[in-house]
Order: sequence, then C-alpha cells, then structure tokens
Amino acid sequence: MITAIVLVETDVDKIPEAAEKIAEIEQVSEVYSVTGDTDLVAMVRVREHEELADVIADGVSKIEGVRGTRTYIAFRTYSKHDIEAAFALGLED
Repeated sequence: MITAIVLVETDVDKIPEAAEKIAEIEQVSEVYSVTGDTDLVAMVRVREHEELADVIADGVSKIEGVRGTRTYIAFRTYSKHDIEAAFALGLED
C-alpha cells in the first residue's frame, strides 16, 4: 500500500465543501482542516503509484475551490495505530 500526504490549498470560502468532496474519493482515508500555509491535508492510500494521478490530478485537483496541491509519498509508517493493527488478531477489545 502506498500512502500519500496531500496538502491542499483552497479558496477560503470553499474549505468545508472541498473537504467533503475530497473525503468522498474512495482512496482518501481522512481529510483534515488545518492551520498554517495549507488549508486541508488529505491522506491517500493506493496500491500502485499510477493510481495517484487518478486520485490527485484527476480527482482532488479538479474539485471546485481547490487552487493547488503538494503531494508527499510516505516511505515508512511509524504510527502506533498501524503497529497495533498489524499485530491484531481480529478480536474485539
């Protein structure tokens, strides 16, 4: 699985609508509204690098209000959540 962190710049008055549309994309697992130089951060998970073009260039970038994106490809995950999931046996807590 390939994880991409996508920083999204939007028109200020379109942040909620753009976030909702981005979250509807199947390969997007989360969308965060954040402070700082960017408006939204989207977590994208795909199986092949080629899928990133479909999701980001043909999906996220074409949503009304999106002005630009910057994409970062993750090499490794150091998340406590992911480590716990890897060792889970499927039993409910």
